[in-house]
Amino acid sequence: MNEFLSDAYAIAAYIKNAVRQTPVKLYVKGDLAEADFSGLRVFGEGPSYTLFGEAEAVGRFLEANRDRITDQVVECDRRNSAIPLLDIRAVDARIEPGAHIREFVQIGKGAIIMMGAVLNIGAVIGEGTMVDMNAVVGARGTIGRNCHIGAGAVVAGVLEPPSSTPVIIEDGVLVGANAVILEGVRVGANAVVAAGSVVTRDVPPDAVVAGAPAKVIKQKDEQTAEKTKLLEDLR
Repeated sequence: MNEFLSDAYAIAAYIKNAVRQTPVKLYVKGDLAEADFSGLRVFGEGPSYTLFGEAEAVGRFLEANRDRITDQVVECDRRNSAIPLLDIRAVDARIEPGAHIREFVQIGKGAIIMMGAVLNIGAVIGEGTMVDMNAVVGARGTIGRNCHIGAGAVVAGVLEPPSSTPVIIEDGVLVGANAVILEGVRVGANAVVAAGSVVTRDVPPDAVVAGAPAKVIKQKDEQTAEKTKLLEDLR
């Protein structure tokens, strides 16, 4: 893993020094052939334009040209954002619409990130792992290969306090829907965390845990393995 990604202090310094951005997309109609488009990226030609720029630049443009504008639509989905979203174009994984993946997330080959999933800065997702709908992997949270993180589950990451340890999930783990795994917990390889569990302590390899707080209820057997196996056709 990149040393930067595992260092909470380094990530915090990066966020502190990042330029805050409020990007805006503006659709506008009007007699704007003589307008000043300084500070904006402009697409199209009169009378319809699509403009991209920081909120302040877009605001100045609208104020300066309000008598020339006949119609407008403004889109803005963040304010003073410090961390951009990850450029996913070269990621060799399946990433569905509506997933929110911040910069410096690592996603392994063949992973699946479903709608509504949130992956915070420094999170690591192993090869072949599925992060299901609306699941959250916090900052620096680390998930191994061929895992399944169920819908609505929370895998705690840690930036604050920086001395705390994020969750580490080893290979082959299944985390059920709406389970919560708290910071500092390590889940051993091939373990199963039952739906709705709250995991507050380490889970041994091949164990099945359930409850709040979660406790070991048995060791993984053939029946459990059959119920929790992954489908290769999805990957």
